[in-house]
Amino acid sequence: MAPLAIGIDIGTSGSRAVAMHPDFSIAARAAVPLERFGANGRDPSAWWAAVEATLKELFSAIDRRAVRAIAVDGTSGTLLPVDGAGRPLAEPLMYNDRVSDDAILAAVACAPEASAAHGATSGLAKALWFQRLPGIHAVLHQADWIAGQFSGRFDVSDENNSLKTGYDAEMRRWPDWIVKAGMRMELLPAVARPGSMTSRLTAAAAGLFGLPRDVAVVAGTTDGCASFLATGATAAGDGVTALGSSLTIKIMSDRPIFAPRYGIYSHRLGDAWLAGGASNTGGRALAQHFSLARIIELSAAIDAATETGLDYYPLASAGERFPIADPTLKPRLLPRPESDADYLKAMLEGIAAIEALGYQRLAELGAPRLTSVRSVGGGAGNAAWTEIRRRKLGVAFLPALSDEAAAGTARLALMGATEAGLL
Repeated sequence: MAPLAIGIDIGTSGSRAVAMHPDFSIAARAAVPLERFGANGRDPSAWWAAVEATLKELFSAIDRRAVRAIAVDGTSGTLLPVDGAGRPLAEPLMYNDRVSDDAILAAVACAPEASAAHGATSGLAKALWFQRLPGIHAVLHQADWIAGQFSGRFDVSDENNSLKTGYDAEMRRWPDWIVKAGMRMELLPAVARPGSMTSRLTAAAAGLFGLPRDVAVVAGTTDGCASFLATGATAAGDGVTALGSSLTIKIMSDRPIFAPRYGIYSHRLGDAWLAGGASNTGGRALAQHFSLARIIELSAAIDAATETGLDYYPLASAGERFPIADPTLKPRLLPRPESDADYLKAMLEGIAAIEALGYQRLAELGAPRLTSVRSVGGGAGNAAWTEIRRRKLGVAFLPALSDEAAAGTARLALMGATEAGLL
């Protein structure tokens, strides 16, 4: 019986899970939408109901006796307050929710310049808001709370989810300045390395899913870090580009890169770092001009081996943070060629140039030189765009082993099972 590790991804639209062999091959996968359990995607009971349904579907396809470890990833910056039994005390604040309290915003503004805790959407701002609630025992991140359903522990997080709440990943501790910001430190969870075992299954969780009691519960990560790990990128200089509604790039680095001006922070993964940034260019900018069907049609007519000679900077609206920090930067999409295919080609060239500049910017700030790229997201399947990007970046384009965040989290579960001697 080959051992298996389970990775769970709980996001804004639903729950996904994969069962993974030690060689990183996927034995089974399952997914359940949150809408099945009500319209309120902020309801933690709906999160857990979706996870429970996902796992029951997953376990129906594998030998559950082979499961050795479980890990969870969640949306970065989503927090909720709980009592001593782990029961939510209020509706969670999601990753993009803003805290409007002036006193809290002033306190968060005192964070060191390189901290990821700045801003109205930061985890720290939300923790400061929640700590006022009567009966509060802890403030947890989304992944922490789901993991607690398996372990019974509602007092532990991981280094990646804790970053936006002010955790110092270099010193590996909650820093003293958080106290000065007014945070009650006893409400913050202990922080574990992603991929390290934090507990075993409770009897209740083991009984619910028919799993062995010695299954390890392993510290997880954020959805973004999990998606990077899923691709198989592991070496310094490995980059992952997500071609979705926006353009997001991440690179594995041997040192942390912090440049808040560009929205760049670094997540710690063992002794390595994952640094990256997000541009406002991408699919949203393209969608203002062409439908998806039209993009597919026009892409087939593009000669990717030649250049249009146009210097576009496609944006859906004015404003850019990375790789250019300019809130007033306007889209540059003129002159327009007569041919729609050439117009699309010029936009794809422009986005590819922004991608190349992004990796160059990371290198200027201390990250390794880009040596390879793996691509995920809807744009990764566009052959013409891929060829244009290949010319602009000038590095090896490697296939992503998976584009599922749950697969990256399963890799962490495998790591924890190995460290615990369960594999």
